[in-house]
Parts: sequence; structure tokens; C-alpha cells
Amino acid sequence: MEQIRYFLSQILFLIGKEFLALLKDRSSRVILVAPVFMQCLLFGYAATYDLTSAPYVVYDGSRSRESTELMRRIDASGIFVREATLDSPSQVPEMITSSAASIAICIPPGFAEDIATGGSGVIELILDGRNSVTAGMASAYIASIAARFGAQLRGSGGAVAVQVRAWFNENLDSRWTILVGLIAALAMLQTLMTAAFSVAREREQGTFDQLLVTPLVPWQILIGKALPPIMVGLLQSTIIFLVIRFWFGIPMAGSLPLLYLVLLVFNCATVGIGLSISAFALTMQQAMLYAFFAAVPMMLLSGIFSPVHNMAEVLQWLTFANPLRFGVDAVRRIYLEGAGLEQVWFDFVPLFCVMSVFMPLAAWLFRNRLS
Repeated sequence: MEQIRYFLSQILFLIGKEFLALLKDRSSRVILVAPVFMQCLLFGYAATYDLTSAPYVVYDGSRSRESTELMRRIDASGIFVREATLDSPSQVPEMITSSAASIAICIPPGFAEDIATGGSGVIELILDGRNSVTAGMASAYIASIAARFGAQLRGSGGAVAVQVRAWFNENLDSRWTILVGLIAALAMLQTLMTAAFSVAREREQGTFDQLLVTPLVPWQILIGKALPPIMVGLLQSTIIFLVIRFWFGIPMAGSLPLLYLVLLVFNCATVGIGLSISAFALTMQQAMLYAFFAAVPMMLLSGIFSPVHNMAEVLQWLTFANPLRFGVDAVRRIYLEGAGLEQVWFDFVPLFCVMSVFMPLAAWLFRNRLS
């Protein structure tokens, strides 16, 4: 028994030592609490498949009492937010492709007459298939509202029929939406971790101090440290692209050079964040934790799994600082929609902004944090 007590007391002392080492360091105490708290809030407010806000546009060619009442009910649902009332159906493509609206409702001129003669008034519903989950749920909601309205008009169902068309993803296959977004998202994870370990590894090994005393200036060190992770990210994206294109058979509608231009700028922005983390961290363990702490919010706030407009308003503003949001948006639009540079140029602006902030920050940290 005495040996058992001695054996257990040794283990208890070791446990106590580990807890003291863990709690003594202020940064370790913060890491224990802050990531869990922040990620819990982000999952609660950002990672939701509930349809709470769906922007839409409407073309009402009928301008009748029946069409007005139907649109009033859709507006009163609290889910659909009318962005514009169109004067012509020719305005629909611009609103959908620019992501100004995810739904377009077109009511033909003879809508009220068809109902009055005992037939079914038909409305056309055009969905943005680039976000298949939102599109499918929105279609079901509108069809339900139309069915209830039709039942009140005729005393039975069928007075209002809904014809659904999905653009850029005709079958509303969620695999298309998610897999295409992974071209940027999975590469981001690898690139961020590779860049985050770059300087922290040398700091632990004691070789980075030797690098600082060489004739190399911080910008040369930055370029030398940045290019390998960027190339790794492009290689990862290429592998994912080939799997998606040839294994899953998802056709690409856009330009391959433009896709790689987006990925290049996106990887530069991500590497800037990773190198800043690596220069700030004191150890590889801290670099890994900081990179993980950054990667989870970036994934949740990217819109890859749930649409940005469904998130809380404050989180929607935070997504403007997230390069992954604009990387995923540009990749999806180029791949599924066939968008050109004139349609996706806006996505380059925040990517360049992030790159212009974090690359100089990493260069400054090389000299001031590590010297």
C-alpha cells in the first residue's frame, strides 16, 4: 500500500507541476479560455442553416390585386427582404449574378386573368444555385406561401403554381457549392499553418537570430519565407481542383487563368496573416494555437457553409476583414457562374487590403519582435 500511495503521490505532484506551468504563463491562460468563448459565439451566430434573411427582387408584370396581395404576404413573412422592384425581366440576370439578390420572382402579365378564368396563375422563381441550401429553403417557403394564397382564392390548392429555375447549379446540388468553395478554404488551412510554423520553428531552433544578422533586409527575409507557403497553397488548390473537376465531374464555366490569379492574391493575403502569427509567437506550440484560433473564425465567417446575410449584423461587418470570404466568393463565381474580371474585381480589393496590412506587419515583427 505504501508503494501505491508513493506512486500515486508522484503522479499527483507531476499533475500539479503541469497545471502550474500551464497557468503561470499569461498567454497560456488566455488561450485556454478565449478561443473556446469566441468559437462558441461564432458557431451560435454564424454557423446556422436557418433561413432568416433572403434578399430578393420582383418583377410584377400583372400589377393586379392578386399579385400585390401575394407579394405582400411574401414581404410579411419576415424572411424575404425586397431589394428592388424591377421594371423588366431583363434586369433579373444582373441582380442574380452580382449577388445583389439570391431570389428573383417574376409574375407574368396574365397572372390575374388566369386565376379569374379558373386556371392556375403561374409565377416564375429564379434561384441563385451557388448557395444551394439557401436556394432550396427559399423555394420551399415561397411555394408554401403561394399554395396558402391559392387555397384562399379558390377554396382549394392549385390556384397559384410556382415554376422554379436554379442558375449556376441547376439541380441545387449542395456538393457543387461546398466542394468548389474548398478550392480556397482547404488551401487556406495548409497555407496558414505552413506560414505560421515558418519563423516559429527557426526561433525554437535558434537559427532565426543568425538570419537576422546577415546582410539580408527584412523584406528579403519576408519574400523568402512567403514564397514557399504560397506555392504550397497553389499546389493544394490544384489538387482540389483536379479532384472536383475530374473525379466529381463538376464542370467549370469560367477562366482558369483568372481562377489562379484569384488564388495567388488570396494565398498572398493568407501567408501575410500566417507570417505575422509566426513572428509574434514565441514557440511552435503557440504558433499552432494562434493559427487554429485564426482559422476557425475565418472558416465560419467565409460563407462557405452558411450565407453571410444570415449572420448577425456585427458578424457581417467582421467578414470584410476575412480574406477567405472573398476568396470563396470569387472562386465560386468564376467556377460555377463563369464570371470575368469585371464581375469579380471587387473581391480583389479586400484581399489586397489584407495583404498590404499583414505583409508589412510581418516584416516589422521580423526585426522588432525577434531581434
